[in-house]
Amino acid sequence: MDLSDGLRDSLKAYLGWGKPRLDCFVSMLLALLNARQMNLSLLAVHIDSDTEIASRYRRMQRFFSQVFFDYNDIAHLIMNMFAFSGQHYYLTLDRTNWKWGKSNLNILTLAVVYQGAAIPVYWMVLNKRGNSNHRERMALLQRFISQFGRNHILGVLADREFIGGEWWKWLSSKEIPYLIRIKENQVMTDKHGKAMHVRSLFANLTPGKQRILRHRREVSGEWVWLSGSKLPSGELLIVASNHYTPDPIDTYRLRWEIENLFQCLKGRGFHMEATHFTKPPRIKKMMALLAIGFCWAHKVGEWKEKTVKPLKVKKHGRKEQSIFRYGLDYLTDLLTGSGREALDNLRLVILFLCPPQFMVVEDGRMRLKPFSFNTNSMG
Repeated sequence: MDLSDGLRDSLKAYLGWGKPRLDCFVSMLLALLNARQMNLSLLAVHIDSDTEIASRYRRMQRFFSQVFFDYNDIAHLIMNMFAFSGQHYYLTLDRTNWKWGKSNLNILTLAVVYQGAAIPVYWMVLNKRGNSNHRERMALLQRFISQFGRNHILGVLADREFIGGEWWKWLSSKEIPYLIRIKENQVMTDKHGKAMHVRSLFANLTPGKQRILRHRREVSGEWVWLSGSKLPSGELLIVASNHYTPDPIDTYRLRWEIENLFQCLKGRGFHMEATHFTKPPRIKKMMALLAIGFCWAHKVGEWKEKTVKPLKVKKHGRKEQSIFRYGLDYLTDLLTGSGREALDNLRLVILFLCPPQFMVVEDGRMRLKPFSFNTNSMG
């Protein structure tokens, strides 16, 4: 079994496509790891095929225009890859946007906080410029809840774009905690009915210090706990929450993982902005390809750090390289090297979908538990 066969069989258990479409998807996935640019012209060159480059290009065009994607299936694939089922996790929401010609490309993404770079699960292409609205956010999160429930959600983390009374009330009605940054000039009302800007509660903080208020204030029609920290720049970071937590600022900072995700999908990884897609359905399908490629590289990076060579930690306290980039470099080197070995390929296929329960520690090293290599054992 070669790498393409292993990937096709693994993905078939989730995606339900026939062999021709799975073959096309796998070819694009491997080409993406080689080219590191989400551009069909470049992917066509990197696809391993005896057909003409123009034929490969047209085949990819047909794939993105004709193939139906079940995004619930893709979400289950991703959640299973990281064995999130049964775990508790924070979710984070954010947008990434760029411009191609006169088209504004704008993707709202819901991701799971995980080891420094959030894992994308659902996304929505906004056919407009600017911020999302509460209906779009609710639709995205409701889709997640319909598939995975809400009992394991520790909270939703989001930046200043994601404020608003209707959105907050909906989260509270679903009993979902949230930690959302608000603007310094946001108006609040205390228990005595006095209105003021929230920054007045944290005006005397010095850089690096933070304060957690013990009593709730009314913001956007919701009674919330407020906490604040003064950044080294002098800017205030103020967080609103519908539940009390002892470390709201540190928890909110986990939101930055989705920024790291977008960097991996853009300039530090797959250069998604190189795409010439402008139609929302095709951009959404493209995001599925990128998400699966990102998750695979991240999984391989985790495996390499645990079993091959740990990443060094520099003086500033951060690792010399992201786990994603560690795995991506290894995969690209393996795919482009002349001495690829079947066992290495099969190991990485297994790691592609292998959650921790299939791993065992022997002699201080992570190894695979014995099991037959088929889609049932990986599902």
